[in-house]
Amino acid sequence: MKADDPNKLKTGILAGPSPITNPNFPASAQLPADFPDAIPRYPNATLQQVIPGDSSAGSTGGTGDTVTRWVSQDGGDRILSFYRQQLPARGWQLLDNSGANAQPDALTAEQGNLKVAIALQSPNSTAPNLAQQGSTNSGTTFEIRLNRDSNQASQPSSPAPSPSASSTPSPIPSFSSSTSIGASGSTDGSQNQIASGPVAFSDLDKTPKELRQYVQDVAKLGVLTPAPSKTKGNQTRDTSLFAPNKTITRREYARWLVSANNRLYADKPTRQVRLAVDSSQPVFRDVPRSDPDFSVIQGLAEAGIIPSPLSGDITTLTFRPNSPLSRQDLLLWKVPLDTRQGLPTATIDSVKQTWGFQDTPKIDPKALRAVLQDYQNGDLSNIRRAFGYTILFQPKKPVTRAEAAATLWYFGFQGEGQSAGQENGGGAKDEG
Repeated sequence: MKADDPNKLKTGILAGPSPITNPNFPASAQLPADFPDAIPRYPNATLQQVIPGDSSAGSTGGTGDTVTRWVSQDGGDRILSFYRQQLPARGWQLLDNSGANAQPDALTAEQGNLKVAIALQSPNSTAPNLAQQGSTNSGTTFEIRLNRDSNQASQPSSPAPSPSASSTPSPIPSFSSSTSIGASGSTDGSQNQIASGPVAFSDLDKTPKELRQYVQDVAKLGVLTPAPSKTKGNQTRDTSLFAPNKTITRREYARWLVSANNRLYADKPTRQVRLAVDSSQPVFRDVPRSDPDFSVIQGLAEAGIIPSPLSGDITTLTFRPNSPLSRQDLLLWKVPLDTRQGLPTATIDSVKQTWGFQDTPKIDPKALRAVLQDYQNGDLSNIRRAFGYTILFQPKKPVTRAEAAATLWYFGFQGEGQSAGQENGGGAKDEG
């Protein structure tokens, strides 16, 4: 199978992850047809109840809000961490809920004329910590409240009725605040160079033709972000520019890597990379909890995907999130998500014999194993897909945004995996 013919793999574009049917929590409701795709669905949650809003009532009394109630076996802190990362990644602006009536374990966000509020449901009305108390033996219940009028939205006068008589819903935070914050609490919106779902980039024609189809397919997944840019004064950043030939930072690729993997495996929670929770002890000195990509970078470290003291690399104390991503680091991070197994032992001679790279001795010993394993993936290898035929690997050469996107077109090993191909519009599936 040729790597330059990406559409031969029969997979499709996911319009948006749907709730996973959990046998422990049988579904009893369906989402309204007009429920926005921009609101991410927690992968391991089942929809339990829908309370439709009354559009004729406006938003002054809360009856215009659509309320959905979900249940998951995961803990409340993990659910909230998911939404703190995924809402900004879909173009939502998190709002500051630090007012007197703010709920400590709930959040609100806005996008255009939409506002959404997410809150865990406490099993009793006096629970001091919703992230802990919202998790019961029967699972964690949480609500997503949608309001379609951002100009006059206000907090509902009373919470929506609970499906369980023994559970009293906790109030969902007010929609009155308008201070935008970053994914992890930063008030600097420039730190979040993020996409609002699939972006119609205006400059993909500048992508090298060998990579163009890959980039176009991955862009439709909604995981790629506009190119970072500095703005002056009140200038608005052009979010339609992808800048395919610019260098990608380590931070950006970490975000894309997790988003693409989790999107393609939306129906397989066991293959998703779990985002770190806010209570995690930062593993890197330069990625504190306040960093907008903390949950992603920390999650990759906790999963052992990237080198860190947690994986035994005691000298790797910093992540350098804003440094350019090198070719060898790209392979070191991506290949484990292809193979889903430990990397083989590799030597300079074994890599020379397989790839024939003249500069093999320059490759970091940790990355040698990923480079060798990538060779076993044939025409679906990341090196062949992103860099073409070459006898110089140039391990420290910075990766372009187009090359990085091309590696995310396929996750899998030796023909069994998931891709962002367009041929089958019914969704990505296993290839075998």
